[in-house]
Amino acid sequence: MHPVRFEATAVDGAARTGVAHTARGSYNTPCFMPVGTRGAIKYLSAADYERLGAEIVLGNTYHLMLRPGAETVAALGGLGRFAGWGGLTLTDSGGFQVFSLEPKVDDDGVTFKSTYDGSSHRFTPELAVHTQQLLGADIQMVLDVCPPLPSPTETVRLAVERTSMWAARAKAAHTRDDQALFGIVQGGTDEALRAESAQRTVAVGFDGYGIGGLSVGETRQEMLPALAAAIAHLPADRPRYLMGVGDPASLVEAVGLGVDQFDCVMQTRIGRHGTALTSQGKVHMKNAKHVLSDEPLDADCACEVCARHSRGYIRHLFQVGEPTASRLMSLHNIAWTLQLMQRMRASIVAGSFDELRREVLSVWG
Repeated sequence: MHPVRFEATAVDGAARTGVAHTARGSYNTPCFMPVGTRGAIKYLSAADYERLGAEIVLGNTYHLMLRPGAETVAALGGLGRFAGWGGLTLTDSGGFQVFSLEPKVDDDGVTFKSTYDGSSHRFTPELAVHTQQLLGADIQMVLDVCPPLPSPTETVRLAVERTSMWAARAKAAHTRDDQALFGIVQGGTDEALRAESAQRTVAVGFDGYGIGGLSVGETRQEMLPALAAAIAHLPADRPRYLMGVGDPASLVEAVGLGVDQFDCVMQTRIGRHGTALTSQGKVHMKNAKHVLSDEPLDADCACEVCARHSRGYIRHLFQVGEPTASRLMSLHNIAWTLQLMQRMRASIVAGSFDELRREVLSVWG
């Protein structure tokens, strides 16, 4: 039996809602997974994720293997127990972070420098699997090659070749049957390469499929055909995960194509710097026009921040450099995104997804 299987409960066009079952519990899709890079979402704790209603939270392999070390996390009970989080966890392979450091890449793996102390590290598909088995997340991702966009065709082709070769090596190295292993599809914005990469990844056979290397510089108009080309070759009974994408327009467009799960740091990153996601679009809370506002961040939002605090108060906190401002905005932006996913699930069940899609795109498109 596969550690992860996906059960669709309703479909509306290509959009689908359902339940993905892992060895340790299930999660509802389509879903948004907040990113806890170093074992925590900045300014938040596991108690917050629980209250917000997140079902699955990300950890970053690259950061956790450098500090505190995968062995330390394993000794303290694995990532969920280590963070005091009872929900599900997913670790990325660290590939995206490694590639942002412009490493030396060869057919065997990558050599990169630590962002903490400049020390040199070697990462291979096997080591990525071994490290993530120690971290003990419910789902781990294979090591892939993520080329920047735009890149020359030969660069994207080589990334597809290496990603495919590394996928087979990762699968052979993976021994924990209580932990799912997801493959990753590459191919840039080239539809033929995306289709080929998807077919080759599926031929290796994984519990679920990540679609990587998108939202790395290309426009949404370029992203969507590449995404559709990959999805066309992914099996219906496995979760499909669009990696690193979280802006509302892309979320609703990707769900419309059949994507099941997403992660993004945008929600907390822009929140920390004063930008709120709302049903009217982005609201910049540092603007002077909010100084006397008794309005919540979003009158349509059901989160605890909107229930309790005014824009005027939150602007004041930013003005005086109070870290609580970043905390409240992070809580709101994650809650707002989780509510959007909930609305998508409900609209798919009701057969009105296209209406919701048009509504979101009218604000965010």
